[in-house]
Amino acid sequence: MATFKDLLAAAKAVITEIDTAGAAEKISGGDVVVLDVREPDEYAEGALPGALHIPRGHLEAQVEGRITDKNTAVVVYCAGGVRSAFAARTLGELGYANVLSMAGGYGKWKDEGRPWTTPAALTPEQTNRYKRHLLLPEVGVEGQAKLLGSKVLLLGAGGLGSPAALYLAAAGVGTLGIVDMDEVDASNLQRQILHNIDRVGDRKVDSAKKTLTLLNPDVNVVVYDTRLSAENIIDIISGYDVIVDGADNFPSRYLLNDASVKLGIPVVHGSIFRFEGMVSVFHPKVGPTYRDMVPEPPPAELAPSCAEAGVLGVLPGIIGSIQALETIKILLDLGDPLIGRILAVDTTEMSFRVFKLQPDPANPVTWANRDRIEVRELDGMCAPWMSH
Repeated sequence: MATFKDLLAAAKAVITEIDTAGAAEKISGGDVVVLDVREPDEYAEGALPGALHIPRGHLEAQVEGRITDKNTAVVVYCAGGVRSAFAARTLGELGYANVLSMAGGYGKWKDEGRPWTTPAALTPEQTNRYKRHLLLPEVGVEGQAKLLGSKVLLLGAGGLGSPAALYLAAAGVGTLGIVDMDEVDASNLQRQILHNIDRVGDRKVDSAKKTLTLLNPDVNVVVYDTRLSAENIIDIISGYDVIVDGADNFPSRYLLNDASVKLGIPVVHGSIFRFEGMVSVFHPKVGPTYRDMVPEPPPAELAPSCAEAGVLGVLPGIIGSIQALETIKILLDLGDPLIGRILAVDTTEMSFRVFKLQPDPANPVTWANRDRIEVRELDGMCAPWMSH
């Protein structure tokens, strides 16, 4: 009958070991996954920067969903080099072709003064609240901690802002700023689900804060009960990671565009009309912006508001939810956001079409020209800012 030493020797006979210096060199070269197979309590006390954590007991069940390319270079480590040897053998049996086990493990790595970090951690309450996120390898504890440290500003606590705010709060975005200078009206309740009949007459930002705080006390809701203007927009949007645009008038959209381009803040744009809506991501550092899509505002008679033309109440729920999703994708660097693309939704035929958006070479309001951008009101279009 084989002993533990026999099993370890058999594992080491079929794997490739690397010392800590070699591992450091391999990692610094990039294009490598650093895999930590220690137990959760060990991992929580410290780990190699950027390490992927899969406890040894879960390796076979989880690794193929976490490291999908079996030709990827993998440096696997544990506390001293024993569990990583067995893990490396298992990975080889699963078809991973380029696996190295770090001899000496985390203990030797740390003793030699090499870089390490304390991984993100959640409270037991947060672990329970966000458990469905934590099951997603693309989110996990680190992604959830990143959401909790993120700041998102919503322009509007109305039709689009309502579902976007609710889902971003539920997702655990740590700081939600809300700009709105309106009060709750009974006619809002057909679509603006942040509010209720008891709040009619209340300031929308106050109503929104009550709803969101009751949904998730982890979220800090910062309210701006004011009209966006050239004088205050830079101060208001500075420091936010993403802006969710739920404005329903051209002055606010152009004002937001110019200020966000100047500061390099991505904007998740949404707009709705009757039964149709659209979403795009205007990321000034890497793609086109609102002025590339709409270089000049149309005449007022060609741009009726929802108050004039109507809107199906559920439509902003769909568009605002997509805006929340795109926001989370940006915050977590997840998937392919709608940068340089316009998603057009027609609910009468339930069609979703995507159109490409190219930068307009005649547009002077760009990230490259940010130092020359003057944020100012549109002449003759200084209408009060309202939400859908």
